[in-house]
Amino acid sequence: MRLDGRRESSNVDDRRRAGGGTIAGVGLGGIVIVGLLTLLMGGNLGDVFNNVVQTTMQQGSVTSGGTGEFTEEEQQLATFSKQILAGTEDIWTAVFAKYGYNYRAPKMVLYTGTTSSGCGTANASIGPFYCSADECLYIDLNFFSSMKQQLGADGDFAYAYVIAHEVGHHVQHLLGTLDKAHQQMNRMSKAAANAVSVRIELQADYYAGVWGRNDNAKFGSLEAGDIDEAIRCASVIGDDYLQKKSQGYVVEESFTHGTAAQRKKWLSRGLNYGDLEHGDTFSISESQL
Repeated sequence: MRLDGRRESSNVDDRRRAGGGTIAGVGLGGIVIVGLLTLLMGGNLGDVFNNVVQTTMQQGSVTSGGTGEFTEEEQQLATFSKQILAGTEDIWTAVFAKYGYNYRAPKMVLYTGTTSSGCGTANASIGPFYCSADECLYIDLNFFSSMKQQLGADGDFAYAYVIAHEVGHHVQHLLGTLDKAHQQMNRMSKAAANAVSVRIELQADYYAGVWGRNDNAKFGSLEAGDIDEAIRCASVIGDDYLQKKSQGYVVEESFTHGTAAQRKKWLSRGLNYGDLEHGDTFSISESQL
């Protein structure tokens, strides 16, 4: 991506050198790190959040964020993340204005290990996530290294997609979609709630694509290969891909984020249309997802 000269967002709470103190939030990364660990040990995706909660309880105390100077890579990733967040602020402010809405930017919390959030204790094990209770997205930047090492998903636009996806959940929150979906899920069986979760995640993928298209139109940010990076990332975090990789078969009723094909489809759709009209994942049939 071309980011030279781009501004950095000031809506950032950098807690990387602070200690932190289960999770109830929405995140693209949750299926990745914990999902891999759980599935590789023979578990299923329904065990993911239980494992995170149990691990947090077993630790008993909070892990320190560490001390000392940041490495050059850490600084570069922090700067990059702040520039991407700034880009989402610029683009979503303009998109919302087009529809007569006011955009309220989220805050991005950078942390290491664990930290507190409006949704409980944020644990790096579940990857990046968005919490509507405090309108913050939480990211341990080590997640990007894990993406590369464990999933082979690398590249600056792939990393930008992760951030834009979490901001996509914030867009859903501002539009009322996220809260409505969560209310529905609370009244459903686990399998039915998982199906709604898939629709939430696919729409966030669409919104990530909306940002990507409009950011490129405004700033000329995309370079050759960037879109392929994001599409590759969307593919390897599909529920079916991860399940097949770890256990050789899939359990569709446990899907919470969508298949590789679905995630690629909705990210690509957002990149193609760049608007709000074509991102409705809730009123269409399952076969259309």
